[in-house]
Amino acid sequence: MRKRRSTTMFNCLICLIALILFSAAQGRAGESGDVLELRPLLDEALKNNRELLTSEARWKTATYKTPQAASLPDPMVMIGYQNEGWNTYTYGTMQGAQWMYSVSQMFPFPGKRALKGDMATRDAESIEAMYRTTRQKTIATVKELYYELFLVYKNLDLIRDKTALFSRIEDAAVARYSSGMAPQQEVLMAQAEKYMLLEKETMLQQKVQSLEAMLSTAVGRDGNSHFGRPVEPAQTVFPYSMEELQKTVFENSPELRSREKMVSSAEARVGMANKEYFPDFTIAATVYKRTGDFEDMWSLTATFNIPLFYKSKQQQGVAEAKSLSFEARHELEGTKLMLASVIRDNYTMYQTAEKLTALYKNGLIPKTYQDFESAIAGYATGKVEAITVISRLKALLDYETLYWGQVVEREKAVARMESIAGFGNSGMAVKSE
Repeated sequence: MRKRRSTTMFNCLICLIALILFSAAQGRAGESGDVLELRPLLDEALKNNRELLTSEARWKTATYKTPQAASLPDPMVMIGYQNEGWNTYTYGTMQGAQWMYSVSQMFPFPGKRALKGDMATRDAESIEAMYRTTRQKTIATVKELYYELFLVYKNLDLIRDKTALFSRIEDAAVARYSSGMAPQQEVLMAQAEKYMLLEKETMLQQKVQSLEAMLSTAVGRDGNSHFGRPVEPAQTVFPYSMEELQKTVFENSPELRSREKMVSSAEARVGMANKEYFPDFTIAATVYKRTGDFEDMWSLTATFNIPLFYKSKQQQGVAEAKSLSFEARHELEGTKLMLASVIRDNYTMYQTAEKLTALYKNGLIPKTYQDFESAIAGYATGKVEAITVISRLKALLDYETLYWGQVVEREKAVARMESIAGFGNSGMAVKSE
């Protein structure tokens, strides 16, 4: 009875594994053989990314405000008629009856127009710097998604390679079971490990779809677009110390440039608010058209506004402008501290990834592979237990997965540092041959 139950369980497992293998084969059949390269993908993103296009349009819009801000107000034209009496139209018969034609122009107090133009210019420059920031972030985002997609495909390769190694363990277990040297449990254990690898493969295939959806958004494609397989990234040459990098960030970061322009604009607003204590004036020229025995008349007038309520208006405006300037300066300092912290974090990640990739590549992976080969040879002769061989193979898979994960983490950290520091137009550092 126990033997029949074990046989039934064995057959069920075989059916399940066959079903999973069929599903995996279907998934593999859907994978494209196209090669996906990073440079064309970046060019496409810089051309079509919607957030980047919106930011560029916002910058262009701001540049149109500068000449408007520095321009004089529109002149005013007045046409009117003055009549004497209520009962009849007295034009030409009464001295006070006349048509009036007037042109007036308001002139801001000297210096106000220049300050308004300077404010608009600084605002436009700040928005331009934000566009540059968005551009760098778009490049970094595309790179990170590209590297993540490469890692998923690489993990799929590792799983398929290790599935073949688990088949070696399964074959050895079946041989030992057939000869009565091992229990059926060892066969089931090896098959269960293969099943779990197939489960991971299915999850990774789903992650490919998710990353492609995010990459579609980043490059401005339709959400259903399919990408090919990323090529293995060459190691980016990044010959900077953290001190050099932080200095470069403070000199070149478009995000810092934007904050600096905001400070300049806020300071110009303080100057403009102080100028509001001084009155603007309006010059008006008027012609009074009369007829008959009455001569035409003309007049020239100047009108000034009096800042009588300066305590509740101009004084509060200056306080507001100073507060905004204080806020802008502290935002600038806060951004400097934040960028320095982010650079330090990513530089540490970059250094750690370099050390770990060397450790995995030159030490742990080759040693673990040798350990696995020794274990499976010992298992075939009955000197090693099945659980030992399986644990060695799982350790090998883990180390290879961690190795490629650190390769990608290194490139992602470099991409983020390039973005923050504003390296080049495309953010692409030199690649090693």
